Amino acid sequence: MTGRLRLGVNIDHVATIRNARGGPHPDPVRAAQAAAAAGADGITAHLREDRRHITDTDIDRLTAEIALPLNLEMAATPEMLAIACRHRPHAACIVPERREERTTEGGLNAAGQIDSLRPIVARLSEAGIRVSLFIEPAPEQIEAAIRLAAPVVEFHTGRYAHADGEARAAELRRIADAAALATKNGIEPHAGHGLTYDNVAAVAAIPQLAELNIGHFLIGEAIFTGLDASVRRMRELMDEAR
Repeated sequence: MTGRLRLGVNIDHVATIRNARGGPHPDPVRAAQAAAAAGADGITAHLREDRRHITDTDIDRLTAEIALPLNLEMAATPEMLAIACRHRPHAACIVPERREERTTEGGLNAAGQIDSLRPIVARLSEAGIRVSLFIEPAPEQIEAAIRLAAPVVEFHTGRYAHADGEARAAELRRIADAAALATKNGIEPHAGHGLTYDNVAAVAAIPQLAELNIGHFLIGEAIFTGLDASVRRMRELMDEAR
């Protein structure tokens, strides 16, 4: 797979700032609209069980008010399945979720949860929602995605982002090998987590990857440069890598 690499902008942490004080400001929907104007190809939002950042009202408004595809990150629970099927976003990315974690700390163990994931993947697909599994770049997890008939996988790039030297090079090879394996088996590979201006180019250069989802770094940079500038710079770096 070659060509333009899509950028999905995760707006969760705009909601984190809003929720720290309460009230409506800053508005995640306004952030989504600004990201769209700056060159984002999609918007990602994670509706967590504890509603620590994105809320149900945010999902209502995002579904109604943004023109870009919405990628709903969700845990594999009956509650989240019902919400996804009610709103019918463009995509639903199934992620692992633990109440005590600050952020998603690793990929979904799809290989160990095939029986529980199968009906959820099937129901989302029946609702016309593109299903993605947020997994580690590992052959056994890709095999699980094949068995589950998931059309998309998103590789957790946290280990790559936090490694240095040879360890980082090894993680990059894992991502590249996993992207090639997914593509060979008819699965569209995406990637995300911990990507920044300094480390995105090597991942963006992997030809099979179709999309990167980036949030925390872009929202952090927006404090200093504005969201328009932070998204445009990331878009430039991704395009240069291709």
